Amino acid sequence: MDNGAQKTPLGSVCTPALPLTGQKTRRGDSVTMAERYDCTECTRSLYGQKYILKDDKPFCVKCFESLFSSNCEVCQKLISCTSKDLSYKDRHWHSECFLCIKCDRSLVDRPFATKDDMPLCIECYSSEYSSKCHECLKTIMPGSKKMEHKGNSWHDNCFTCNRCQQPIGTRNFIQKDANNYCLSCYEKQFALQCIHCKKPITTGGVNYRDQPWHKECFVCIGCKQQLAGQRFTSRDDFAYCLGCFCNLFAKKCVSCTTPISGLGGSKYISFEERQWHNDCFNCKRCCVSLVGRGFLTCKEDILCPDCGKDF
Repeated sequence: MDNGAQKTPLGSVCTPALPLTGQKTRRGDSVTMAERYDCTECTRSLYGQKYILKDDKPFCVKCFESLFSSNCEVCQKLISCTSKDLSYKDRHWHSECFLCIKCDRSLVDRPFATKDDMPLCIECYSSEYSSKCHECLKTIMPGSKKMEHKGNSWHDNCFTCNRCQQPIGTRNFIQKDANNYCLSCYEKQFALQCIHCKKPITTGGVNYRDQPWHKECFVCIGCKQQLAGQRFTSRDDFAYCLGCFCNLFAKKCVSCTTPISGLGGSKYISFEERQWHNDCFNCKRCCVSLVGRGFLTCKEDILCPDCGKDF
């Protein structure tokens, strides 16, 4: 919204000068002729003529209008030096031509708005182009404060919490079932409480065994690493990341001595209370895989039938 067009100062229109050419002036004992007073552009004498001063330089009306006057945006006629020149963004109007393009109401000394660079009174602009408040359905006037969310607009005072009815303003809020709630009211009315810290869960919740957790509260009981979005397992109702679970409870591979998790469908070999990863269950001498094959034992070692013949 604009407060109004500017009145462009073109120059100072002066009254006709007296014809001084040839007039004698006494200065002490000498007599001199008065100096000439001519148009800066065409050099014609301005004595007895209307003229205009611009930057302290005199111009006849014709030269001034040719050099400095603008054409009206509406009627395309020259805006004379004796008329009011209303300007907005380097465009000019006669005062009688500066009208709302919808209702023809004068916009002189009145606030106005523009659409596609064309001036409209506030009433016409609001009726045609302004948003309607989602709550009260009234027009949101240009220049007034409004709130926007998901394509809808509200007056500042209409954008309120559905529970406490207080304006939300720039505070955080949560939308539920097309209604807006300030965080405090939402937590009181809808939010689940974290099973660990007992505080409301407003965002980023995790459900485990039908119990709600904050993401930051659902952590490995061993290393305290967050488990949301990661593979984990449990023992005695406690959640563990795979690393902690394997280190604490998994059997160790006889060959590589690292834990055998057995999680995610991974396979391993068990024989006489000893365990191997599938990839580690190989002949001690020739390293051929013994998975699915017969094998022999020699003390702590396992051998393929070919290598076992030597023993």
